[in-house]
Amino acid sequence: MRPSGYLAFLMLLALALVLLACGRDLSQDEARTPQPGTESTPSSTIASDSSVPPKETSASVTPVPSTPMATQVPGTPPPIFATPEAVQTTAAATPEPSLIAALPPGLVIDPHLSLSAYEEVLVGIYESILPSVVQVQVRTNVRTGGFVGGELRPVPSEGSGFVWSAEGHIVTNHHVIEDAEKVLVVFADGMELPAKVLGSDPDSDLAVLKVDPPDGGLKPVHQGDSDQLRVGQLAFAVGSPFGQEFSMTGGIVSALGRVIPAGTSQFSNPNVIQTDTPINPGNSGGPLLDRYANVIGINAQILSRTGSSSGVGFSVPINTAKRIIPVLIEEGDYTYAYLGISGTTVRNTLAEVNGLPPETRGVLLVGIVPNGPADKAGLTEAKDTREVDGVTYPVDGDIITAIDDAPVEGIDDLISHMVELNRPGDEVTLEVLSDGRMHEVVVELSARPEIGPLSALQESNLPTPG
Repeated sequence: MRPSGYLAFLMLLALALVLLACGRDLSQDEARTPQPGTESTPSSTIASDSSVPPKETSASVTPVPSTPMATQVPGTPPPIFATPEAVQTTAAATPEPSLIAALPPGLVIDPHLSLSAYEEVLVGIYESILPSVVQVQVRTNVRTGGFVGGELRPVPSEGSGFVWSAEGHIVTNHHVIEDAEKVLVVFADGMELPAKVLGSDPDSDLAVLKVDPPDGGLKPVHQGDSDQLRVGQLAFAVGSPFGQEFSMTGGIVSALGRVIPAGTSQFSNPNVIQTDTPINPGNSGGPLLDRYANVIGINAQILSRTGSSSGVGFSVPINTAKRIIPVLIEEGDYTYAYLGISGTTVRNTLAEVNGLPPETRGVLLVGIVPNGPADKAGLTEAKDTREVDGVTYPVDGDIITAIDDAPVEGIDDLISHMVELNRPGDEVTLEVLSDGRMHEVVVELSARPEIGPLSALQESNLPTPG
């Protein structure tokens, strides 16, 4: 039985007690002045469905590297049970203020009770997910002594993963098992099962392993809905950072809808979850969880100058996995729709440089792959550049403003639409602004090439327009 009702009750109780205590404090100090907020200015994005140029920064977005193996810690805590009534109550839960209003007046707050309730939530999350989390131990043959005539030597590495189905499907990252010669899956109770790679997708950095489940099967995770996430929600990671297997860390959802390089591919990975939950080498492939112990993402990358967590981690959304994993199980790989363009998001300055109203939004094409879908449809890349205040901008190219009636505010929108809604062979209708005139262009999308050509963005080293 799912523990979500029990966990939700404890979480709401903790929040209610904390908020009530805050309310009592505020009533004694009505002169308290709120601090003014700050606004962050979003930067323009330059990307392509051909490849993603590196940003000019000393920090790098990289797949979380593998770590040395460590000793398995056996033992599985007992499960937490919830009544159907509790689960039903959770589903229809009202916001915390109404819960506070129902509390008796004059209630004496015990701070230890608040902390205890919150701790019970965390413990419940860990104990609920633990039987479904695995350590993925990998052996890869690496040639030593140079590229020619060297000796092949097995090199151990590890990552994390989780049970997708009771039939023995395990989900992890592509970069965890890439070029693996041998894979072993280790559970928290000490059970070790050999695994084979069933399917893998470098563009989403997802992979599926297959093990022969023991009698009684395996316990799959509960899958959440990443489309319903909001910034500020609690987020937890369970995995094997630095070989410390089955460790749990916590934080929040820091941002949504990030588009980042796939790490093991030239293409972009859209709608990625950003979190400050500590993610370190060895966490790759493990689950990112909400407060109900539902999996909301698959931990994959960090942005760091040191190679360790700096509070900026990235997780592939569970809804992306829901679309890709079943295909990997059935077919072994996943094919994406491909337009064959490099583009940059149109913001105020770039619009004005191109003689357009500053509110114009879309994707200015700065590179078109020869004989690709966009080229065959007659789309035109920027013909020239113009320097303004020492910055060179592309000008006189087609601007995509919508795809199949869905507005395109920038390159992220275009990539996300094609990744999530289109497959090779689909025909899409683009609304294109050319020479000040809006018209429609029908394009038949192809499959992404295995090794894409160098993008025009990289060749011309264009800056990010403001």
